This record gives sequence, C-alpha cells and structure tokens, in this order.
Amino acid sequence: MSSRIDKVIARQREKIADGAYYEAHQQLRVIAVRYIKQSNYDAAAEILAGGAKELLKAGSQQGASASGGDLAIMLVLEVYNKAEWEISGGNDDAEGRARKKRLIELLREFPSDEPTRKRFIQEMIGWSAKFGPLERGDPDLHHAVGSVYAEDNEPYDAEKHLTLGTSESAETLAKLEYEWYTSDEPHTAAIYASRAVFPYLLTGNIRSANKALLIFTSRLAAANPQLGVQDVSSASSDARVFPALPLVNFISMLLLAIQRGSADLFRQLTAHYATQIREVGIWDDALAQIGEQYFAIKIPRQGNPLMDMMSGMLFGGQNKTGGRGASRTAKKVEAPPSSMELD
Repeated sequence: MSSRIDKVIARQREKIADGAYYEAHQQLRVIAVRYIKQSNYDAAAEILAGGAKELLKAGSQQGASASGGDLAIMLVLEVYNKAEWEISGGNDDAEGRARKKRLIELLREFPSDEPTRKRFIQEMIGWSAKFGPLERGDPDLHHAVGSVYAEDNEPYDAEKHLTLGTSESAETLAKLEYEWYTSDEPHTAAIYASRAVFPYLLTGNIRSANKALLIFTSRLAAANPQLGVQDVSSASSDARVFPALPLVNFISMLLLAIQRGSADLFRQLTAHYATQIREVGIWDDALAQIGEQYFAIKIPRQGNPLMDMMSGMLFGGQNKTGGRGASRTAKKVEAPPSSMELD
C-alpha cells in the first residue's frame, strides 16, 4: 500500500513541479476521499499530508499554498476527526506522537502570509482538545504554533499558545518578550516581563513563570550593565534587584510571595508599589486574579445600587444585621389588581 501511495504522491509532485497546481489539488482530494470512504484513514492521511506539503512548498503562486492549506485542513477534519484518533499523552503513545509530528511538520511548511494557516491551526488544536486529555489542547501543538508565531514576529498570537505549551515554551516566550521590549522605552521592561510571567501564573504554572522571569531578567542585565543590578541571596531564595526598575523587582517578589503562600506579603507588595502599578494601568485585573488564586483574597464583587434598591422593595427589605428580629423568609409581593379604578 505504501508503495502505491508513494507513486500517487510522486505523480502529483510532477504535476506541481509543472505548475498544474489546481489539477494536482483536485486529484489528491478525489483519491483521499476514496480512501476515507473505505475507512482507510492511514492511507488518506499519507495522501493528504504528502500533497499538502508539496503544494505549500510551491508558495502562493496561482493559489498553490491555498490548495495545500485546503488539503491540510481536510486532513484534520476528514481523517483525524472522523477516525477519532486520540492522544493519550503518555510516553507509550507512539502513534499519537507520530500524528502530532505530521501536523507540526505541515504547520512549518505554511508561508507566514497564507490565510488558510489560521484555520489549520484552529482545527489542529480543536482536534487535540477533543481527542486528547486536555480541554485547552495539546501542549506540544501549542508550543509548535507559538514558536511559529514568534518566528514570524506575531507576539500576540504567540503569547496565546506559548502560555499553554510545554516546559520549553517559557524560554521562547521570555525571549520573544525581551526582543519586543528592546523596541520600546527602557523603563517599560516590567510591562514586557509581566507578559511573560502573569499568563503562566494565571494558568497555575509557577515553574514556567519563574523560568520566564529568570530568562528575561538575565538578558536585561547582560545587555544593560549600567542598570547596576544587584544579586541578593538568602537561605531560602536568590533575587536579582534592579534599583532603576522597581516594577521588575515587584514581579520578582510577587513570585517569592506565591512560593511562600504569604497573603500578608502580597498585600504589602501591592500596597508598597501601588503608585507604580496604578501608572501601568493594566495589571489590576491580573493581580486581583492572582490574589484570589494563590492567597484566597476574594475579588470584591461590585453591587448594583439600583438592583439592591429594587431587591429591597420587592423582597421586603430584610434586616441586614441578621439578628433575631430578621425575617427568615422574604415577604410575598402581592400582584396588583387586574383593574384599577380611580376614586
């Protein structure tokens, strides 16, 4: 079977080399559909992956890469999903790793400006979420996607995926944020460092948060000796202090507070740096979530004065002190009469 498939792909490769992209695309689809109808998903996968790879390599001329993207998407939708190929995530899941590798190799063939790439990524992550152990998708696939976006200098898209990636993703994200920072003002270092740290904290990945900050600050210190960085060590921890960048120090001490599980230290930190945090203007929600997640500091739920007033009117304005005189049941609100007459 494999030799027959190799011959099919070789023939279509010749067509693609001759510029017959549309013809090759259509024939590959027809052949793949035939195998899918026979439930021969392995053969269909080889046909679609091989054809997609050749068309993507041909570039955007005459829609070649778009045709390749179409075959890649078909591979996920019509083969991976219909075959219900699963990912166990274990070390013994050789088939799962091979199937992920095929998708990652295809991903790397996409030109950065090919519109079908985004759809392929969505379907690939969606398949791994549906048939894998994690609802948010497979970490290896997230890392691959995030790395591709990082190489293409697409930081926002890279962040979304690297945050959900592997243990290697923290380094990729930290390097990306640092490179991004170098195009901005020197005093903005903490903002970019936080983009590498806070997402990991919010997903419960403390190890990656620490790793990301270490890599970011190491690069920052090496490239800026004039900052006068001080290394402070104690029996329980080591810290790198930036006298000129107080919010970088705040992030470092925030991680220390999380490791110690000290709500008091967290409160002291946020109070001490309140002015600088306020000037940043975008950390409030993240810090509130971190406070609740790691220190059991409940996020204040803002009441609606109008709704509070209406509740009091409709439900009898119960005694809020909760004493013995408080009503244990809400008063019944009687319906108005069906007709109202004026005296």
